[in-house]
Amino acid sequence: MSDERYAVETRDLTRRFGKRIAVDHLNLRVRTGELYGFLGPNGAGKSTTLRMLCGILEPSEGGGTVLGLDLAGEPERIKSVIGYMSQKFSLYDDLTVAENLTFYSRVYEVAGAQRASRMARMVQLADLAGREDQLAGTLSGGYRQRLALACALVHGPRLIFLDEPTAGVDPVSRRNFWGLIRRLADQGTTIVVTTHYMDEAELCDSLGFIYQGQLIAQGSPAVIKSDTFRRPVIEAEVADLRRASDVLADWDAVEEVVRVGTRLRIVLGPGHAGTAEVAEVLTGAGLAPRWVHDVEPSVEDLFVSFVDKERKARLREQLRALGTD
Repeated sequence: MSDERYAVETRDLTRRFGKRIAVDHLNLRVRTGELYGFLGPNGAGKSTTLRMLCGILEPSEGGGTVLGLDLAGEPERIKSVIGYMSQKFSLYDDLTVAENLTFYSRVYEVAGAQRASRMARMVQLADLAGREDQLAGTLSGGYRQRLALACALVHGPRLIFLDEPTAGVDPVSRRNFWGLIRRLADQGTTIVVTTHYMDEAELCDSLGFIYQGQLIAQGSPAVIKSDTFRRPVIEAEVADLRRASDVLADWDAVEEVVRVGTRLRIVLGPGHAGTAEVAEVLTGAGLAPRWVHDVEPSVEDLFVSFVDKERKARLREQLRALGTD
């Protein structure tokens, strides 16, 4: 029996394509009513996971539930009660905004008596008023994105899946779109969104980091930062950024150093003191910094660190396996 606290639960969810494992024994939990960000680089398994959760793709192994419905036994029922916006959502360019909404309301079997009111609500929600008679193919990227979301919501689903919905969209449209889905989440809709934009991840209630098909961290941004990521993050301003970056990169204590505008952002390994050590190393190299500050880790810091850690662990396993051959 599924737990009603969770809109999505998976147990060792796995998908293989021939010999390649795209999703590897994934144990995912999404609480009802939350905005859940599913993060990972291209090819990590995000879209494959969403397609299984939507009942589009059959798992190779494992299982789970979506809104209490079994992934393996009830995929068609799942499709009827969720909303799904893929990376390439199938809007019909030769239909108007209103005609696209009408088409999808019929696909989702919205009752005729409710259809007009549902469509009117979607037009208002997506800020498409005055564009009802405009062909979808003539809309800008931002408005096409809003129409795609409206079509996915026209039947009033309690759970929607958004697969990299803002890819290729300008920054202003991205911000407006995230304001819209934040409002939906605040009104009680459960939202699962895949992204590789770290600024978008900061807006989510909970995060799941996926890498090479495996879930490597999961939880709220605050919990992951406090309980999982125990490394000093420091920013420093130095006159010669390039040379300072080289010096720090050669220091064993440094996990990562990147240039951010006119400063350096440094992630140290666990157990290091932080600012005093960084200032000492730079000064010893003749690169006395103008200032050195502790800063809060970002979601990007977390994810890069987890990926590096995972890559190193896998490399050690491969070397051990080679040594036993």
